[in-house]
Amino acid sequence: MTTAAEPSTLEARVGHHYQMDGTYLVGREKVREYARAVQDYHPAHWDVDAAAELGYSGLVAPLTFTSVPGMMCNRRMFESVVVGYDTYVQTEEVFEQHRPIVDGDELHVDVELTSVRRIAGRDLITVTNTFTDTAGERVHTLHTTVVGLTAEDVDPAIKSAVQNAMMHDFNLMGVGEAEYHKTVRPEGAVKFAENANTPGTPSFDDVQIGDELPMQHARLSRGDLVNYAGVAGDANPIHWDENLAKAAGLPDVIAHGMLTMGLGAGFASAWSGDPGAVTRYAVRLSAPAIVSAVEGADIEFSGRIKSLDPDTRTGVVVVGAKSAGKKIFGLATLNVRFR
Repeated sequence: MTTAAEPSTLEARVGHHYQMDGTYLVGREKVREYARAVQDYHPAHWDVDAAAELGYSGLVAPLTFTSVPGMMCNRRMFESVVVGYDTYVQTEEVFEQHRPIVDGDELHVDVELTSVRRIAGRDLITVTNTFTDTAGERVHTLHTTVVGLTAEDVDPAIKSAVQNAMMHDFNLMGVGEAEYHKTVRPEGAVKFAENANTPGTPSFDDVQIGDELPMQHARLSRGDLVNYAGVAGDANPIHWDENLAKAAGLPDVIAHGMLTMGLGAGFASAWSGDPGAVTRYAVRLSAPAIVSAVEGADIEFSGRIKSLDPDTRTGVVVVGAKSAGKKIFGLATLNVRFR
């Protein structure tokens, strides 16, 4: 039976850091490809002239775009540092946008194990990705929190079936521990990029606490899930194989948590008018969206302005997401900069 590392051992690894080899070049078609996958049709993601009208030098990447290189970079962390678990379940994501990422950006990605907490007998593990540009400015920070599950939580037969269904060169479950050497991130100040581009947003003087955002619906089919899996590199078959999903105790195939977050980010930019208006997006997942083969799924997004700060002309928006009458976001908030 596989057992997780003792909390003291894993906690001793908090602070472990490495940097992705080379850089991640943000391509124009990758921006459009991702925007299509999360159904975000804001013109700034698609049309160079529309982006330029908002003051950007290229197509603007959707807010959750960093989850793609983040997933790729985090594999090493979960294969050699955070070990002893059989699988991981995503529970919370926080996106900090210091300035929007645009096509042509060449990004360095730092990965750090930033937190290990034990709650109700389960380990909650947070990994942070820091994205800096060639000028050394931090443009985006992504915090991913997962729950580590051991063999006690996962049927061995399911584990075997899932591994047989995985794409080649991808080991989602049962990773082993490589030789471990802790490398701590060097100390030193990091310059934060400033985002002054919010010309498309509502005026601060035109919004009030309690204002509700126009409700929006998003439809998901199995085809949408397969497309997102390919674009994002999330190969877990519970998002496309109903037999494995049911074997894992789910009622049917479920949408990727990150996909539903991406839909929520598009809901926000459609309202704000500028993808660069959001400076922080935090989502705690509470339930998955079930996507049946016949009916698909409908996700209803709503929002309400929770607070406003006249000194900074910013506000906090609470976002709700429901599917089949169930809340899929436990708590989701957006920090928005207004004109």
